[in-house]
Amino acid sequence: MKSHISVITLGVADLKKSTDFYENLGFPVERSQDITFIKVSKNMRMALYGLDDMVKESGVSTNTGDFSGITLAHNVISKEQVDSVIEEARLKDVEIIDEPQERHWGGYSGYFKDIDGYLWEVAYNPFSPEIAVDEDEL
Repeated sequence: MKSHISVITLGVADLKKSTDFYENLGFPVERSQDITFIKVSKNMRMALYGLDDMVKESGVSTNTGDFSGITLAHNVISKEQVDSVIEEARLKDVEIIDEPQERHWGGYSGYFKDIDGYLWEVAYNPFSPEIAVDEDEL
């Protein structure tokens, strides 16, 4: 897995209010029905996503206290690279939280957990190729 963070996602209680908050502070926001993207650099975004939706998608529970409401995303250029990175993590005894699969938002991703409980999403997002890393590129 290359050292790269594409998206930091914050699970929020109210997507509209959170989006308005960041927009009022002057952040450039890109709104959609279910998620807001905030461009923080050429190759990185911060996302605002409903906490309930985030919990549902990743398969973790907020009831156990194991979930911070933050995910880190490592975007790659293909579904095959998602599978490869998740398998690499599995071979290193990393806990896989959710196997790679097609997502309702049109992408493909899987989740693993680091040793402190933070979730990493390994994702192929065909709508944001500019933030993806090519795992095969040297």
